[in-house]
Amino acid sequence: MIIAVLIVIGLALGSFVNALVWRVHEQEKEVGKKKSDKNYLKLLSISKGRSMCPHCKHKLAKQDLLPVVSWLGLKGKCRYCHKPISVQYPIVELVMAGLFIASYCWWPVALHGGTQPVIFVLWLMLLTGLMALLVYDLRWLLLPNRILYPLGLVAAVQAVIVITIAPRPLIALINVILAVLVGGGVFYILFQVSGGKWIGGGDVKLGWLLGLAVATPTRSVLFIFIAAVLGSLISLPLLATHRLKPSSIIPFGPFLIIGAIIVQLFGHIILLWYQKAFLPFTL
Repeated sequence: MIIAVLIVIGLALGSFVNALVWRVHEQEKEVGKKKSDKNYLKLLSISKGRSMCPHCKHKLAKQDLLPVVSWLGLKGKCRYCHKPISVQYPIVELVMAGLFIASYCWWPVALHGGTQPVIFVLWLMLLTGLMALLVYDLRWLLLPNRILYPLGLVAAVQAVIVITIAPRPLIALINVILAVLVGGGVFYILFQVSGGKWIGGGDVKLGWLLGLAVATPTRSVLFIFIAAVLGSLISLPLLATHRLKPSSIIPFGPFLIIGAIIVQLFGHIILLWYQKAFLPFTL
């Protein structure tokens, strides 16, 4: 029953992510114009605006809003203008549902009673926002503050709860502070040294956010390491086959987000394996 509920919620929030990403980008474009269309900006309101086709801007009917199902039923085209709707929409919806299920199945702590269910719900909220950042960065090479800052608040609430329920709250607080310093500090140094050429300011903020979410410096190092490995595994073959130029810009945010998700769900297993394999004398 819980799995079914998470699938429905995940699909619905995946649809929300698609709408959020498109609306934030459209709002930024409209505000950037010399004369912005106030009526159009009202239609783009995230809280009040109605769902619309990204091409013809026609308001969508209820039957057009079913995640995945509507896209398949319409064969990937708008009902009104018949222009193709990106496959991004069903993919994001399915990935969100999959992440929700994975989070429930592999959550590292028992979810029965106490504050863990609250932490889990906050994690699902973080996942939703992180997916929006991932999609936005992939499409437009940008991590907008309008998504980063609210997510930072969610991560802060989660961190406060983790510190409060910890057996030694002071140690937990120090760990969270160090996690944030490690998560964003590495990228801040790279940003300052390169003048923003090697890494973007959004990646620095994302590093701080993810450090706050994973809550220990060791886990911060781990998600950065995983992100670097994933980035190398994807970029090096593309460079070797000349599908990617040395001057090409590759968004690093998605790799950081994937790394943080892996650490949140499997970090304890990875670190335990590492200790047993390479540091047996510490056990």
